[in-house]
Amino acid sequence: MTNEVKIPDQETRARSVEKMRSLCKRIDSNFLELDELIASLEADIRNSPLTAYRLGKIKKKSVNR
Repeated sequence: MTNEVKIPDQETRARSVEKMRSLCKRIDSNFLELDELIASLEADIRNSPLTAYRLGKIKKKSVNR
């Protein structure tokens, strides 16, 4: 019961490396899309009338004290 480690041949390693590079590019692309979505949502929140109302209300409370 020996567990010998078999090193894959050059072609198999090259395919594995190419798959990993491809996956990394896809992951990076997805992160970029998520960052853009987050930025868009944050801009929508900043420009929301509800946010302005809430911020105005907070300022009024701090001034009245």
